[in-house]
Amino acid sequence: MALGKLTVQDFLVRRDDLRVCRVEAATAPDTLRPGEILLGVDAFAFTSNNVTYAAFGEAMSYWNFFPAPEGWGRIPVWGFGTVLSSTVDGILPGERFYGYYPMSSHVVLQPERAGEAGFSDGAAHRKPLHAVYNQYLRASTDPGYDPAHEAEQMLLRPLFITSFLIDDFLADNAFFGAQSVVLSSASSKTAYGTAFQFAQRGPHGQRPEIVGLTSAANAAFVARLGCYDRVVTYDRVKSLSREAPAVYVDMSGDGGVRKAIHLHFGEQLKYSCSVGGTHWDALAGSGGLPGPRPTLFFAPAQIKKRMGDWGPVELQKRIAVAWKAFLGMVTSPAQRWMKVVRGKGAADVGRVYLAMLDGRAKPDEGYILSL
Repeated sequence: MALGKLTVQDFLVRRDDLRVCRVEAATAPDTLRPGEILLGVDAFAFTSNNVTYAAFGEAMSYWNFFPAPEGWGRIPVWGFGTVLSSTVDGILPGERFYGYYPMSSHVVLQPERAGEAGFSDGAAHRKPLHAVYNQYLRASTDPGYDPAHEAEQMLLRPLFITSFLIDDFLADNAFFGAQSVVLSSASSKTAYGTAFQFAQRGPHGQRPEIVGLTSAANAAFVARLGCYDRVVTYDRVKSLSREAPAVYVDMSGDGGVRKAIHLHFGEQLKYSCSVGGTHWDALAGSGGLPGPRPTLFFAPAQIKKRMGDWGPVELQKRIAVAWKAFLGMVTSPAQRWMKVVRGKGAADVGRVYLAMLDGRAKPDEGYILSL
């Protein structure tokens, strides 16, 4: 199918130095091959979660979703795209899909198993990657889609699913006997989504105390959320009680903070759950620490377990109920947790990316971008 001349813009970062970035323009192929569709990337969210994708790009294969020139990477993001051209039966120009996109203006995908709900990208380079990231949902049939809250869906829905699964994993293991759960990078959206889920289990006493670790600059924001029982700044880790068993949920990946937590709690630390890398420039190994060895949380593994325990319909139902409750809190006029900030073009994308990378982004802002 002929496309004509189309300029594609890609936001690229150096894999070995994440602060080096550029927007590269290229001419798209003149034609689509059978089985391909071309989408314009309407908009995408950029959060600290995407910094984690870059920080763990090699270790977790995030760079492999969207190939880039040697030494460079295209960071995956969650967003909406509109079909501009299609050679696939059942997918028509003008249809919109929610899913995993590159930070680009356009993308060519190879749909498989296209149906009412959407499709899976069947590109050969994505076959070895986890299927959950290869699914694209048709906006017109997605029961979780709300046109009034597209921005919140892009910003929070993928993060909240991780939050739901962390809460579910810890509860499924009786919180490893802990009386408190300590979350670092407590101002991050995945962290406060997790804290929100913990809090739904009842008041402190019926579930472990929820402790948010954060910077002094973000402490007031974290306290205002109301989903943490206690907020502690990083320099006050030693103020936490060592008498009761604890679990650490590491959203920051900061080696210094992790070491401080392990040294402080010692054998009273019953589980150390490694989730993110918001403090990407302070990542460090996890060997030689007292207490349990930090264990990487892989959300798809918990999804697989619950698919077996509950079945896919029940799993999606439980996530949908939890998501609706969380979205109601985030968007409540009385206590709005997040303000949507939009940007368009290379300059805006580069500015937000570097601000997020350097920890200068405001915790109460959610960024929706496009090229």
